[in-house]
Amino acid sequence: MNQHRSPEFAPHDAPLREDVRRLGALVGNMLAEQISPDFLDEIERIRMAAIERRQENLPLDALSGLLTGVDTGHAESLARAFATYFQAVNIAERIHRIRRRRDYQREGGAPQPESLLDALTRLKAQGVEAGELLEWLERLQIEPVFTAHPTEAVRRSLLEKEQSIVRALVDNFDPTRTPQERKEDDDRIYMALSAGWQTAEASTISPTVQDEHHHVGFYLANPIYRIVPALYESLADALQTVYGVAVPIPRLLSFATWVGGDMDGNPNVGAATIANSLATQRAHVLEHYIEDLSGLARLLSQTEDRVDVGSALAQRLFDYRVRYPEAAARVRPRHADMPYRSLLTIIRARLDATHDDEHPEAYTSVRDLLDDLHLIAASLIDHRGLHAGAYAVRRLIWRVRTFGFHLARLDVRQDSRAHDDALALLLGHADWSTRDAADKAKQLRPFAGGEQALAENEDASVVALHDVFATLRESRGRYGADALGLYIISMARSAADVLAVLALARYGGLVEHDKVPLDIAPLFETVDDLTNAPATLRALLEDPVYREHLASRGGRQWVMLGYSDSGKDGGTLASRWGLQRAQVELLEVAAEFDIRLSFFHGRGGSASRGGARIAPALMSSPRGSVAGVLRVTEQGEVIHRKYGIRALALRNLEQTVGAVLRASLRPRTSEAREEAWRERMGKLAAHSRQHYRAFVDREGFVDYFRTATPIDVIERMTLGSRPARRRSMRGVQDLRAIPWVFAWTQCRSILPGWYGLGSALEFGAAAYGEAAMVEMASDWPFFANMLDDVAMVLAKSDLGIAEAFSQLAGPLHEPFFGLIRDEFERTHRWLLRLRRSDSLLQHEPRLAVSIGLRNPYVDPMSLLQVDLLKRWREGGESDDALLTALVACVNGVSQGLQNTG
Repeated sequence: MNQHRSPEFAPHDAPLREDVRRLGALVGNMLAEQISPDFLDEIERIRMAAIERRQENLPLDALSGLLTGVDTGHAESLARAFATYFQAVNIAERIHRIRRRRDYQREGGAPQPESLLDALTRLKAQGVEAGELLEWLERLQIEPVFTAHPTEAVRRSLLEKEQSIVRALVDNFDPTRTPQERKEDDDRIYMALSAGWQTAEASTISPTVQDEHHHVGFYLANPIYRIVPALYESLADALQTVYGVAVPIPRLLSFATWVGGDMDGNPNVGAATIANSLATQRAHVLEHYIEDLSGLARLLSQTEDRVDVGSALAQRLFDYRVRYPEAAARVRPRHADMPYRSLLTIIRARLDATHDDEHPEAYTSVRDLLDDLHLIAASLIDHRGLHAGAYAVRRLIWRVRTFGFHLARLDVRQDSRAHDDALALLLGHADWSTRDAADKAKQLRPFAGGEQALAENEDASVVALHDVFATLRESRGRYGADALGLYIISMARSAADVLAVLALARYGGLVEHDKVPLDIAPLFETVDDLTNAPATLRALLEDPVYREHLASRGGRQWVMLGYSDSGKDGGTLASRWGLQRAQVELLEVAAEFDIRLSFFHGRGGSASRGGARIAPALMSSPRGSVAGVLRVTEQGEVIHRKYGIRALALRNLEQTVGAVLRASLRPRTSEAREEAWRERMGKLAAHSRQHYRAFVDREGFVDYFRTATPIDVIERMTLGSRPARRRSMRGVQDLRAIPWVFAWTQCRSILPGWYGLGSALEFGAAAYGEAAMVEMASDWPFFANMLDDVAMVLAKSDLGIAEAFSQLAGPLHEPFFGLIRDEFERTHRWLLRLRRSDSLLQHEPRLAVSIGLRNPYVDPMSLLQVDLLKRWREGGESDDALLTALVACVNGVSQGLQNTG
């Protein structure tokens, strides 16, 4: 069967095809205007050659011949043109998701899959009564965590132009729009495309931490801020529809960020960026509240001669006029008979004063603001104002409950080795990092518990850590406890690593009532660390000093699981199984010590780094591992894909809440066969890891990796404020997981997502029988979900193009690429056999269409990149024009595959 056939649209996807055609035509017109008609003709010739190559399974020569030796400036224009087409397709697909959601709502039949209505309908069918559901809603804690990981660096101005295109396409949903209005929509799209073409995709200057903060803030303070009330309203509607109940819904959603707090390997992050991020976030959220209050004041114009107000509200207004004269002076005399408007004007003035902590009229806590807003809502409801403004006040209440005065909680992360280096100086033990973990824990105990104090030390690294904890203390007092998230320890390997943080926190003065007010989360990253995690947790919970600390934190222990480094360390199968097994065993330890254990999932964007669809991921997770809590990282292009458009941000959050509810209330049922499956999986994972490590540990691998992938280009890109490497590049372990996956994705092999799996599946079929392996692939959600993810990775791969990149490695090409080719074909073959499929995406037709739409443009960009990379390296990597063209290719391929790191 031809794996490269043209995409086939389902009947209900006809509007998507029309949007792709329409946007493609506008892109073509724009290119003809901005470059030339001949340039557009050239693009079309290349596209047709790429299509023919795939449909006829032709060699690469004809296509690559069109792209070899292209003038540098022209090459950059080609890459940008292809990338612009991807932008159009990506937007069209996102718009189609909005259209399909509206179709479901308009048709009024079966609820949209994975909607809140669908989730509650399923739960009711499984026997969940209203009381049980409402009890679980009280426990729900969902917190997406936006990181600064450098996988996307698109300028905000380009994001805003994209939103302009989105609005024009959404407007076209209206069937009553006139031909003139539709032309005006096209004109808006054309203007945004043209202005975007004349704008560089990213600055040539590496972003600062503040730039990263503004990038993440673009999503937090616009799409997300706006749609949070709609999420709660959607949940309330689903509760009413399915269960017939109308009750106040507790807060179940918050947000967090690493931007400004992720010190791990980033010398640009420390006490100053922590303080600056928190201050900036407060300023942003206060400005949004002030804007909303201005709108409410205009809306709530009720006058005393037309409607009464609650006595409590009237008293609050009187009190505020006396207590806050400066704020009260902003009430215009002609509005004096408008009690709601008058009170909202004073509230707005007090919020404005809250920018300055020392201002006497500032709010001292978000609770006081909520109390004022609840007072207004109650008065409206009691005086015929439910439909005259109460709903609008409720929307602001949901925003305030979600974002507080901090917008997003700030996590702090640091490598355990940085703590060790500081303690070596503070304790006077040069060999501290190499000492036995039990000995280190014993020596740290009195400092962690506050019985002894660490001596002062003026070394710069010690002062930097001291200042971090001192800033956390000051920030907690200034912004409140809710403004601070977890303290995460990268490369945590022992209980001593956690006690070290307690000792250093006390050294920095982060103490309240003789306790350290900090939730500390060890991050288990490598496969070995995941294996040892249960023993580490046990040792920690057996430590009396730490148990006393944990009791002061409510008896909940957070553990962060690293998907990225475990995948880089052991390959996808060993990583996935290590994460699954670790959760089971960690939960057993927590139950033994009677503490609550919550997991923080450090997922990346791509499947190679743990990226996954939320519902299958949660439903295939170990029973009891969700328990109402989901804390997960969101980064790079994933943030844009999930939260860049309001309607899709709402859809994503609804899917998340629904999946958490289903996985918590009715996790997958116990399966008698699972014990045997787990035993087999342990051996499969070990076999896969062995095969993977034999490849990456092979002599010459580092040189091969650095020549067969564009890692040298990626390292020069101005993506983020953090270095791409941890130390000198001695091996895979010294490269960060993001550029590792990014580089393999660019060369189209996407090796980290599948290497070692094929050998493990072949081994399993020989050891247990193919029928047994088919049964596991069909009936075990964990295994089935992993195979689905790998199938998607293979579908995005192209071994012919990967070979063209590999040939850049010269004599290293044959020995390494022969192994890649064999394992790829083995993985592909066994995936089809175990899934009983004729093609990789047989059961994912929409994904097949999505990939098929892009391939005719991804393939030429990849081959152009090969030629440019060869020329750039032959010139000693000194030609900046060639580098600029290469970066355009990298950005374009990323948009085409919708994956970077």
